[in-house]
Amino acid sequence: MNLNDPQHPWSRLVAAARQAPDDRDTAAPYGFATRVSALAFAPERKTASLFERFAWRAVGVAGLLALLSVAVNYSALSRATASVDDELSDEDPISLLLSVD
Repeated sequence: MNLNDPQHPWSRLVAAARQAPDDRDTAAPYGFATRVSALAFAPERKTASLFERFAWRAVGVAGLLALLSVAVNYSALSRATASVDDELSDEDPISLLLSVD
């Protein structure tokens, strides 16, 4: 399938599209500039949706619960991390070869 063939339907369609005049009106509709400037200088709406209010509260509660759970379990987490580090250093082949403890 050669797209450069002048008899190919795609080539004919592209050639016809290139020759078509562009008669579109490029001016903005009546009142567009006034409407855009009025929206730009309008005061911001202060009403938030009910869903948005509850969503932000839920994010705050979830964050507080996460921090609380880390604070409550900190001692258990630090002991687990220390024991894992000790176990890893005993199995480290480099430290066994160099006799580093």
